Amino acid sequence: MRMVKGFVGREKELASLEKLYQKDKFECIVLYGRRRIGKTTLISKFIEGKPAIFYTAQEASDRINLEAFSRKVYQFFDVPETAGAFESWNTAFSFLAEKARQQRFVLAFDEFPYAATANTALPSILQNAIDHEFRDTGMYLILCGSHVGFMENEVLGYKSPLFGRRTAQIKLEALDYLDASRMLPGFTNEEKILLYGCIGGTPHYLAQVDNDVTFEENIASLFFDISGYLYREPMMLLQQELREPAMYNSIISAIASGASRISDIANRLGEDNTKIGKYLRTILNLQLAVKKYPFGDNPETSKKAIYALADNCYLFWYRFVFPAIPEIESGSGDIIAKRLANSDLLSQYMGKNVFEDVCLQFLRRKNRQGELPFLGTSFGSWWGNDVRLRRENDIDVIMADRETKQALLGECKWKNSAPDKNDILNGIEKDYLLKDYQTFYHCFFSKTAYEDKIIRELGSSENAPKLYVLDDLFH
Repeated sequence: MRMVKGFVGREKELASLEKLYQKDKFECIVLYGRRRIGKTTLISKFIEGKPAIFYTAQEASDRINLEAFSRKVYQFFDVPETAGAFESWNTAFSFLAEKARQQRFVLAFDEFPYAATANTALPSILQNAIDHEFRDTGMYLILCGSHVGFMENEVLGYKSPLFGRRTAQIKLEALDYLDASRMLPGFTNEEKILLYGCIGGTPHYLAQVDNDVTFEENIASLFFDISGYLYREPMMLLQQELREPAMYNSIISAIASGASRISDIANRLGEDNTKIGKYLRTILNLQLAVKKYPFGDNPETSKKAIYALADNCYLFWYRFVFPAIPEIESGSGDIIAKRLANSDLLSQYMGKNVFEDVCLQFLRRKNRQGELPFLGTSFGSWWGNDVRLRRENDIDVIMADRETKQALLGECKWKNSAPDKNDILNGIEKDYLLKDYQTFYHCFFSKTAYEDKIIRELGSSENAPKLYVLDDLFH
């Protein structure tokens, strides 16, 4: 029996919304983030017990949206629908302004980009209403949208009529591994990390997990069954955003399979770098991928940038599901899923793509709680040429503070065997790769418990690293 998943995480965002509400004056909050990320759920939780109008625009004509908006407003103020829809957005906003002078209420305008696309004058109309009618009222306005590029350019951008009108903005991100795990009761800590590695931190996707069956059964039913909720989800969302998804599918698939530089992607697809770069810019704008630089590099001058998918669900899907669609369609999905769960491929995937990110999230949390040797101000990882060893080298996770010249270096190992002493010591010997820092601390993350002998030996050594195991990430 599937367990009902409650509201999880978002404490900081909820507290911010509540703090602004208590000011009892006009507010205009811009709330945005990718589809399925939990914006509607957050707003619904916030308005519990508050007088609120929650309107969601549709991909429809301006007239249809205005009529639907009118019905929502009339229902809230007990106005008979026989009054007819508002003649225009101007009259609708004027009506709301008059009511907001008498009482405080929330107006949540969800999927604002749909309404603004249907009526390109809507941002200007709303700007005029804010400047001349809303500002002296108690209205609490929330503008919400899933089209991240539109919200950042057409609502928050300096060329937008609404520029400077927001009193706060919240970009809603995916849940981190720890908040995601709170939606996965009944699983072991290893299974929680595995599920996070495959599904990511999108609350709507995590809510599809059946807590009464195993990790393997969940992955098989969600991804490798033609009726599974996540079987077509990434591709369908891509088709909604893009007119020609074929090339984007190929590029995202290449990144998921390990092609991290433009030249690598272009070579794999048989295209030139310039063409691939054009498509990559769109993928970045949609926030399906991120551009990463080695820790300490200047993004303006660095030539070591790599591309990585920003969401574990997309990463897993394009790495394992997309190539197997013909077999899944022919009814062999359960075989593919079982083979994956019992192979080294999943372990390699977790170690290379997921576990390091989880460990970095852990350090961020511990840093906020003041539980590390110093307060870090920057985080990341490093890769590049090691002139001392004359080969490529890397540091899995880094936390540092440039002002005090302190750095914490960490290594992460996701494997079934216990790490040996050399695995750990190799991480300690990388201080020279960060030349701008003077004081170094070290840590080591292992999926598997350490041998008692290694703990005793390292615990008595100078500059002993802090040793973390999987369960430590959940304390």
